[in-house]
Amino acid sequence: MGIPKKKNSLAKSHKRTWSGRFEEPVSQLVQRYTASVGFDQRLAEYDIQGSLAHAQMLSAVGIISAKDLVAIRKGLNQIRDEIHSGTFDWMLELEDVHLNIEKRLIMLVGDAGKRLHTARSRNDQIATDMRLYLRTSIDEIINLIKTMQRAILDLAEKHTDTVMPGLTHLQVAQPVSFGHHLMAYFEMLKRDTDRLSDCRKRVNKLPLGAAALAGTSYPIDREMVAQELGFEDVCKNSIDAVSDRDFAIEFCACAALIMTHLSRLSEELILWMNPLFGFIKLDDRFCTGSSIMPQKKNPDVPELVRGKTGRVNGHLIALLTLMKAQPLAYNKDNQEDKEPLFDTVDTLSGTLRIYADMLNGIHVNKETMRSAARCGYSTATDFADYLTKKGLPFRDAHEAVSQAVRSAAKKGRDLSALTLSELRKFSRLVEKDVFGVLTLDGSIKSRNHIGGTAPSQVRKAIKLARKGLS
Repeated sequence: MGIPKKKNSLAKSHKRTWSGRFEEPVSQLVQRYTASVGFDQRLAEYDIQGSLAHAQMLSAVGIISAKDLVAIRKGLNQIRDEIHSGTFDWMLELEDVHLNIEKRLIMLVGDAGKRLHTARSRNDQIATDMRLYLRTSIDEIINLIKTMQRAILDLAEKHTDTVMPGLTHLQVAQPVSFGHHLMAYFEMLKRDTDRLSDCRKRVNKLPLGAAALAGTSYPIDREMVAQELGFEDVCKNSIDAVSDRDFAIEFCACAALIMTHLSRLSEELILWMNPLFGFIKLDDRFCTGSSIMPQKKNPDVPELVRGKTGRVNGHLIALLTLMKAQPLAYNKDNQEDKEPLFDTVDTLSGTLRIYADMLNGIHVNKETMRSAARCGYSTATDFADYLTKKGLPFRDAHEAVSQAVRSAAKKGRDLSALTLSELRKFSRLVEKDVFGVLTLDGSIKSRNHIGGTAPSQVRKAIKLARKGLS
């Protein structure tokens, strides 16, 4: 977000809060290079929340007066209104979100505003703002994941009996239910929400009260502030409280995994809608055309998801690299944590929103999927299992079926198209009932156990999943 043109003379007369130590002002070049207000102003709401809680605590323990508290509340609420309405005057000269809000507060309420920063530092203030922001973001992202999971369940429920080729090494392996295939992504996303929920526990600890790094000599009540802001606990070590960015790195690691899962699904959608596969069609609103080839329908959204996965992975590496050589406690390096974190939140949130909608725009070509499942001798394992159940050791059954597949391939026929006498050449255990296991539907129905691809099991899995989301 850019910095608007100045609307008043505050910046011209402003002396930095720390300027008394210095003999010359900061150059314009350094101001532009070191300022973070262009991107950290998105933390304004959380900065105000933290300041209100801090002020309430200062008043409760007698550090500021009740009159000052009233003035601070009134001033911060006005600033919140100005920010929401877009009339707040963000100034580059004031460096960051904290000083912009503080200076405006002093303009509005005078000395009461100057007292607000008692017993805190920008070091514990920004750590608190970021945790409040990330906690809210995690809650929103979990809800977005659940919306996408519901879209997966809706599509899977329509296609519990739709047969498709299950692949390994991108080669036809065994027939599976398309609904079962989709439910694999539901499980990935479930692990993702579990990870985010666990990450949230470590995010939800209060740094405020650590001050610059050593704590404060004022008689503060950190537990009171934590309770007011909804934190589960306080950070136990003041040095760690201001210098820790594990919570941001952990979130970005969770986000990278989520994007990786979405990228895998994107790759499959891209393959499936290729005319060489023809398994699905995607609604036009998720595709684009070609500037030169009039017949093209390009899956731009899934392709961009693949690309943006690299972007999120990059942010994770950036944060890890940012922290790898920092001595304790806070260092200015940590200003560089915000843009990767913010962009990760934005990219992941936007991807999840569009994906839930895109899943509703998938149209399945059932017969094309079924025809593809007939290729590649996908019921060969069923044939081997059949012989094993008849008493043949599995390795011998595997060898017999391998020979049968080789023979069928030479004849250009599927296993199910071989006659009984032809099949009996590979084992005398083969009887008429073999044809029941060589069919696609017979194959998937036979895998009737928890986690199996049998349609009855897929329906049970969907029902259980819906219950878990409610």
